[in-house]
Amino acid sequence: MSHGDEIRRKIVQVLKEVYDPEIPVNVYDLGLIYGIEVDEEGNVKIEMTLTAVGCPLAGMIAYRVEEAVKEKVSEAKKVDVKIVWNPPWTPERITPEGREILKKIYGYDVVEKWMEHYK
Repeated sequence: MSHGDEIRRKIVQVLKEVYDPEIPVNVYDLGLIYGIEVDEEGNVKIEMTLTAVGCPLAGMIAYRVEEAVKEKVSEAKKVDVKIVWNPPWTPERITPEGREILKKIYGYDVVEKWMEHYK
């Protein structure tokens, strides 16, 4: 595993501790993280999205992501978080772990229900 891969692995673990305050699933398992790049100097670029374009918490969630990585991944030098809207987020991006959390809360697979109605 390269140094960049190791930093990326640590970042993913940290992102699993950051939550959208309106949804009880972390930003990683919710599928909000579109990309994590780590260059040879340890500079980090994270592309993420939100569940809705008009989300009033957009800036706060991106700030929490950036601060969590800066605070908990000492190898990360500069951390840049960019919110992107393409491709639009859909429930299909939720990880299997995220789906299990939502199943426990709601009693059914929200992704499966979404696909029945919208696919």
